[in-house]
Amino acid sequence: MSKRFEGTKEYVATEDLKVAVNAAIALERPLLIKGEPGTGKTVLAYEVAKALKAPLLTWHIKSTTKAHQGLYEYDAVTRLRDSQLGEERVKDVRNYIKKGKLWEAFDAPERPVLLIDEIDKADIEFPNDLLQELDRMEFYVYETDETIAAKVRPVVIITSNNEKELPDAFLRRCFFHYIKFPDEETMNAIVDVHYPGIKQKLVAEALRIFYDMRKVPGLKKKPSTSELLDWLKLLMVEDIDEATLRERDPNKLVPPLAGALLKNEQDVHLFERLAFLARREGVRPGQ
Repeated sequence: MSKRFEGTKEYVATEDLKVAVNAAIALERPLLIKGEPGTGKTVLAYEVAKALKAPLLTWHIKSTTKAHQGLYEYDAVTRLRDSQLGEERVKDVRNYIKKGKLWEAFDAPERPVLLIDEIDKADIEFPNDLLQELDRMEFYVYETDETIAAKVRPVVIITSNNEKELPDAFLRRCFFHYIKFPDEETMNAIVDVHYPGIKQKLVAEALRIFYDMRKVPGLKKKPSTSELLDWLKLLMVEDIDEATLRERDPNKLVPPLAGALLKNEQDVHLFERLAFLARREGVRPGQ
């Protein structure tokens, strides 16, 4: 398996992100990725797996997820019911153990990429409960009296949206990288990957409006990369050109199809107020 990540045709990776991925692989430590929603944190794991030609295992964390579910779950209730019914399979406890994503990763015959997605959604103790397993790459199964150890150490990528602070002991065991919001040059490259052949004048005008919107004070949720891509797709579908986007009519200060960019009523109302105020000024919001 190739040992270095250099990005892929479908994923524009900045130099510092490539360095972070390769450093985590070299150190054999989990890579903790933070960044604004929509900056490609989750997709990164898919692209790393693709670039390294490695199998990908994904563990999407919810508020109810417990750490032990990543190791295994023992179904004692079904085993009890089967024993009452006189089932033959009840004699082997392994029939009632469901492997978790870490067990699957440890069992993999070739080095996999394991994505632990949105770890900050879980209980505050969740990261601490995985410390030993991620550090030693092994865990003990009480029901079968066996230790499950990784055949090959997986590449572990952990994402967080910063919803809650992660414990220091957990952070010490990770290589950390914050994905900065893409600048215009990087964003141009991202757009080009998704929509090759798109009119550059349309992109230039759309990006100007997009970055202006992100600068508006008081915005509750800034539009993200994924929302920009959705907006551009709609502009092409509706055949809206750069001249329409550049329209200086005070009644059209909020860009067309803004519902792809603004995702809550507070931000919509904010832009409506700014548009109302700007009618007397002749200035576009964000400028």
